[in-house]
Amino acid sequence: MSGTRVSDYEYDLPPELIARYPAPVRDQSRLLVVPRDGSPLRHLVFRGLTQLLEPGDVLVVNDSRVMPARLLGRKPTGAPSEILLLRPTPDADPVDPRTWEALVRPGGKLKPGRRVVVADDLEVAILESAASERGGRVVRLECPGSAREAIERHGHVPLPPYLDREDEPADRERYQTVYARLPGSVAAPTAGLHFTSELLAELEARGVRRVAVTLEVGVGTFRPVEKDDPAGHDMHAEFYRVEPAAAAAINEARAAGGRCWAVGTTVARTLETVATDDGTVLPGAGSTRLFIRPPYRFRAVDALLTNFHLPRSTLLMLVSAFGGYEQVMKAYRTAVSEHYRFYSYGDAMAVV
Repeated sequence: MSGTRVSDYEYDLPPELIARYPAPVRDQSRLLVVPRDGSPLRHLVFRGLTQLLEPGDVLVVNDSRVMPARLLGRKPTGAPSEILLLRPTPDADPVDPRTWEALVRPGGKLKPGRRVVVADDLEVAILESAASERGGRVVRLECPGSAREAIERHGHVPLPPYLDREDEPADRERYQTVYARLPGSVAAPTAGLHFTSELLAELEARGVRRVAVTLEVGVGTFRPVEKDDPAGHDMHAEFYRVEPAAAAAINEARAAGGRCWAVGTTVARTLETVATDDGTVLPGAGSTRLFIRPPYRFRAVDALLTNFHLPRSTLLMLVSAFGGYEQVMKAYRTAVSEHYRFYSYGDAMAVV
């Protein structure tokens, strides 16, 4: 069966198709419509999404907010250092966490006991190694006021490495969805980057309900699957939350014949984590390591909005499980030939 090996998810991508910057207007990105039944592909702009959603459908978004989690500083010797904050430690103050699990660079030099000076009012103390991430550390933020405010003031947007550039002031807004609410992610739920407030209002006026779930996107989303048998891949864990009102809205819409549209692979993972065998979405919170790949029977998702993902990635496997391996890989070949823009700041596809 095709799509069962990691090598099945290789494809050739000319480097110039990697979108290093976002489209000038969010909802003017291109949208490739990929029918799951094998029907011909269609080409729209993202604003044309209004042609695809029907009254009674429910649009499920991820309201997690990207933190400016990349702290650049220097050791007391003057050597440059980098701290990427991943998540507060379990015992940290939930309102103003000062102890974090983090990735550090250079890892060999930043051992427990070392310090990094980020600014006059912010230093990072390396406390111990963290078991949850390879090369991870537990660090403490030392600042006179709020640690959250210090992160916002001095942190940098943690852009994906394939953008091959430093973050710029515009990324503070554009590498964030317009509905982002709860800080916690170190990568954007990129399918949502195409929405504008005007498009959301237009969908609402059409009778489409929007509800939010939360999945904190972790750095593991960028890690390739290194083994050719995906069963041997250690899937990264990400925190999720589904409130009772969100679960009820999704279940009511589907019971009435509406479709559940997952905006991004993060939403799809969340809904499939909490869904029962009959498709009922349950409220709850926790950590998910769900690895969706062919063959997989989706229970709660009826349509999927997503960007174009890296070869050999767990995200591409999830999309292929939903849309069908052959149809999705055909869509990727078409997107390359039609010069769609790829990855986080690129164009989108609607798998219907």
